[in-house]
Amino acid sequence: MLRSRLISLIQHRYAPFALLGVVAVLAYGLVVTQTGFYWDDLPMSWIRYQLGPAAMAQYFSTNRPVWGWLYQLTTRVFPQVPIYWQIFALFWRWVSAALVWKIASQLWPQRKGFSLSVGLLFLLYPGFNAQWTAYLYSHFFIVLSLFLFSFYCTLKTIHQPSWKWTAAGMVASALNLWMMEYFFLLELTRVILIWVALRDEFLDSQKRIQRTLSLWTPYVAVFAAAVYSRFFIFNNQVYGMGLMDRLRENPSATLGYLVKDGLFSLWTVTFGAWAQVFQFPDPAVYGPRTIALFAATLLVVFALVVISLWPKTESAEKRREAGWFIGLGLIMLPFASAPFWLTGLPVALAFPANRATLPSMLGVSLILAGLIEWIRWPRVRYAVLAVLVALAAGRQLLWGLDFSRDWQVQKSLFWQMTWRAPGLQPNTMVLLNEGALDFYADNSLSAALNWVYAPDLKATGQIPYLLFYPTNRLDGALSALTPGLDVKYDYLAGRFEGSTSQVVSFYFLPPACLRVLDPEIDGDNHFIPDQYLMREGATLSSSKWILPEGTAIPPTVYGPEPTHNWCYYFEKADLARQTGDWETITRLGDEAFALDDYPNDPSERFVFVEGYAHVGDWAKAVNYSVQSYKVSPKYVGPMLCKLWQRIERETPASAEKDAALQEVKTKFSCLP
Repeated sequence: MLRSRLISLIQHRYAPFALLGVVAVLAYGLVVTQTGFYWDDLPMSWIRYQLGPAAMAQYFSTNRPVWGWLYQLTTRVFPQVPIYWQIFALFWRWVSAALVWKIASQLWPQRKGFSLSVGLLFLLYPGFNAQWTAYLYSHFFIVLSLFLFSFYCTLKTIHQPSWKWTAAGMVASALNLWMMEYFFLLELTRVILIWVALRDEFLDSQKRIQRTLSLWTPYVAVFAAAVYSRFFIFNNQVYGMGLMDRLRENPSATLGYLVKDGLFSLWTVTFGAWAQVFQFPDPAVYGPRTIALFAATLLVVFALVVISLWPKTESAEKRREAGWFIGLGLIMLPFASAPFWLTGLPVALAFPANRATLPSMLGVSLILAGLIEWIRWPRVRYAVLAVLVALAAGRQLLWGLDFSRDWQVQKSLFWQMTWRAPGLQPNTMVLLNEGALDFYADNSLSAALNWVYAPDLKATGQIPYLLFYPTNRLDGALSALTPGLDVKYDYLAGRFEGSTSQVVSFYFLPPACLRVLDPEIDGDNHFIPDQYLMREGATLSSSKWILPEGTAIPPTVYGPEPTHNWCYYFEKADLARQTGDWETITRLGDEAFALDDYPNDPSERFVFVEGYAHVGDWAKAVNYSVQSYKVSPKYVGPMLCKLWQRIERETPASAEKDAALQEVKTKFSCLP
């Protein structure tokens, strides 16, 4: 009875939808409550919700304006709350996978197991790991779903001829073509799709060609109109095609580059992408609970796939059809990557460049499913599929946890910043190092900076604050790390205008606290790696642009104020040092050093050293200096010497002071 009921459930017409949905939740949905806004999510959502719909329209006016209308629609439904967008993105990921399953079912109606395997491989494709950049990629998957739906409509027209299916397919195709360019050239593979779908129609070659062209013609008209529009009506795309210019300048080198780049990208989206599923969690990075969750996800997904597909045996003759699957996928791959070859954009697996793998998902899934079909023994075949699907689900889960961690770090960054800098003078440029965050660019953090420090900002054309990574912007928007240079940056929805003479430089490398760099001390701080250029940035920094009483308000999505740990006391003490409130520093120091917490950077004690010195508690000032010195005499010693030079200059004379100065100068080998 139980066995027959289980078989009945597996064979239910909606079972594949349910399986794809459950697997999607296990791979992507377990962390949705812990994830937030990433990369372009931050500036795009900030522009729409803070600056308004007009600013959003302006943002898209120079790149994909039709796609911008989609954002105008969805943002009227969902608020600027990450979990709504995470669920929305997960829904469209599931829809696109379900459409792939339906397409495969139309192409090979007798191969239900194969069709479901294509859908599962598509759902979990590991070449793309940015599902949690949900505000942005939910709209990518809407467009991808439109493209896939247009393919499905074409196949339905073959089996159930109706102008309604053709009309629906043409509308969906047009929306894909006018919204964005990622899936543009894949439209040309529709003719191959039709040709493959007609293989069992018992038509001679001439009639098959005629039937193929007849079904394809309406879509050719839509494609031609889209091409005309892009070239002659709206041709101001962000990524212009420079291929013809390069061919004219150096044809042989350009062709050689295209061949090399093409072969590399094809390897990347296929073998390179799927090799990532064999990257298992490192116990040094992931804790035992995470590893247990990873293992449980693998086991559950493996069991679901085995139960759903095992064993659907097919004859050797049927397995020969795998050539059709692989051939169709291979034809699709060059068309998928061509937009990136033409514009010189990399097809890579690192974030955020792996968005270029999105158009390849369908072709790669067909190829891999076809290769698995070639395995002679059915039980081995489905075991291999189940293992790959389970590993891909686990790999996506681990990436989701990485995104979750990055969101927590980004929230910590801005909470610490508001503790240290309650307000900022308008037109202030913030310099910050890379290295702390994996899934954010400085553009992203500029939006968050304005969201925090100008919470009531509306579309005025002027953006009051800007955050730059010097490594990204030097010799570009930031011409040099010297004072007195104008800085102008177009944010599409607004413009920042400032100067390198109005800069606050922060350094952030957790678990250490966020620090405002001290130009007198940090210019020679060799704990700051050379590649970040923040020692040079320290020379531009001044705390005078920080307002002790400000208007910084972390948005509600950043959650309640965190527990007051060591970093809270450090930030508040550093703010008190800015105003010369030495008594507050020592009070905060007494509380901070009594915590079950501690500094993670020796320079975090410096503010307390200075505070205790100013109130005459020379013993504590020397003691905490020595503790910092022991961390790294070579690096900390010169910094302490500069700190004590300032203390000597700014504190009144006394015998205790002289004794402390003599002791530290001797211990730290300070030169006169």
